[in-house]
Amino acid sequence: MGAMNIAALAQVKLFAGLAAEDMVVLAANLQRRRYGKGQFIFQQGDPGLCLYLVESGKVKIASFSAEGKGLVLNLLGPGDFFGELALLDGEPRSADAVAQEPCQLLLLQRDDFMNFLQARPHVAIKLLATVSRRLRHTTQQAEDIIFFDLPARLARVLLELAEADSAEGEWVIASRPTQAELAEMVGATRESVNKWLGAYEEQGLIRRERNQLVILQPEALRKRIY
Repeated sequence: MGAMNIAALAQVKLFAGLAAEDMVVLAANLQRRRYGKGQFIFQQGDPGLCLYLVESGKVKIASFSAEGKGLVLNLLGPGDFFGELALLDGEPRSADAVAQEPCQLLLLQRDDFMNFLQARPHVAIKLLATVSRRLRHTTQQAEDIIFFDLPARLARVLLELAEADSAEGEWVIASRPTQAELAEMVGATRESVNKWLGAYEEQGLIRRERNQLVILQPEALRKRIY
């Protein structure tokens, strides 16, 4: 189990470059859990007791209104981590985490994580950089909803997903989100998203396949944002 945990840690961006002895210390404190598709990992308001590392599968971070309307803040896959905000400030969870597909996660308890950071400031600095990027992303989402129309918001999300999901030189969203998930990411209805996906496909900007979406003209799609 220890060797498996070390191999999984090596794939997590936050811990890339850690010395072998640090990996051993960290791996000894990890717990492995599995979640089924659609299962809540935690919900907004829950206490923040641990950091989650994605070993396999995909996780959706989302916020929902009292009326049930949702906004997807992030989609995370293998090598990503989440749940760090509640650990750092001691406040309850600020959003929901849901398994977008069957997931295997590694859990690091808050006390173990904080002790690890205190002894390794360089990891804390990397963590702060990640938190900063995520805050910028959330701010951009809010600005997009206020200032941009739906076609522009959808174009930006498709490009971001492709950049995160593709090898260099390719523009492919390998695990294509459903129309409902895309709607939650851009703050729109599923029907409106379907309409604009169809329009982009008719214009030759994208091609929808069974399990993936190919961006054929990324620069033309990028121009639709502005």
